[in-house]
Amino acid sequence: MDRQRLERALADEFGGTDAQRRAVARAASDLADSGKPSRDRGHGLTVPAVVRHLSDAPDGSSLVDRWNWWMGALEAAYGGYDYFTVRFVADDEEAGLRR
Repeated sequence: MDRQRLERALADEFGGTDAQRRAVARAASDLADSGKPSRDRGHGLTVPAVVRHLSDAPDGSSLVDRWNWWMGALEAAYGGYDYFTVRFVADDEEAGLRR
């Protein structure tokens, strides 16, 4: 999973703050690295697939809400996806202080 490519795709499709895009891209990267999507669904996680699935979330959802909505659906279907939800997003100023 190319996190920078995913962050750009998320910005283009859903907007959100830099911090929100980083948090979702990190969670997606962790999920891809876990191999869970391949085991459960028979294929790896790709940038286009993430964008497609997040597009299915209810209209008006924030980027993080879209990600968590999808993780909730995967949790209900397969179990073990709650770990990959985004629970905290540092604001952009706070994230800059930690770099």
